[in-house]
Amino acid sequence: MRVGLAVLSVGADPTANLRGLVDLAHQAADAHVDLVLFPEAAITGLINDDDPRHDLALGQPVPGPATEAVGEVARARGLWVGFGLLERAGDGLYDSAVLIDDRGELQLTYRRVNPQWHGPAAAGGTYRQGTEVPSAETPWGRFVVLLCGDLFDDGVVAQARERAPDIVWLPFARCFADGVVDQVRWDRSEMPAYTERVRRLGATTLMVNYLADGATLPDGGSFGGAFVVSPDGTILAQKPLGEPGLLQTELP
Repeated sequence: MRVGLAVLSVGADPTANLRGLVDLAHQAADAHVDLVLFPEAAITGLINDDDPRHDLALGQPVPGPATEAVGEVARARGLWVGFGLLERAGDGLYDSAVLIDDRGELQLTYRRVNPQWHGPAAAGGTYRQGTEVPSAETPWGRFVVLLCGDLFDDGVVAQARERAPDIVWLPFARCFADGVVDQVRWDRSEMPAYTERVRRLGATTLMVNYLADGATLPDGGSFGGAFVVSPDGTILAQKPLGEPGLLQTELP
């Protein structure tokens, strides 16, 4: 199995972001990747500000225009694709991720269970969470998605472990509060916490973060990076912070 983790450069124009996602999916197919995975909120960035008048406009239905556009690429290129997006369902908004198979069909829609993608005052009403961790059967085994802070939620991790996944995909959106892209700081103070949580999961985990600075995406900056982590917490492959593009690796 050849997997690509796509560090997408995200800006203020969702149409351009979707176009960039599609372009990277084609690049992955050109590189004979079987499965390409994108970050959290890849269409807009995680720029919600807890004001429904602003935030609902960021959401897309599932299925909808984004899944249809990506599904066309998946079907044309024989490629599985996963990406995160803010999902609008009626008057509700979810932090979601979808997995599309090589026929262009939705195989999995996951709604983040951990609520920390929005402020505590925004809980309920417009801002909603999923309650379950579903799984999908793929040619490479059982596949599970966790989104960002789900990895640090013991209840969500316990649900994921019950699924006995072979692969866990972790799309996330992270930056440092000071906006600095600091690889040493990440390696020393942050990555060990992630690898410890992967050990609790006990499954190969594919982590991918989007790339954006505060100038091009106000309130949604993120420093990128992609990582393949073994069930025992060993980093098998990684793409440095601050670099857009594909991390390609072979999995058993």
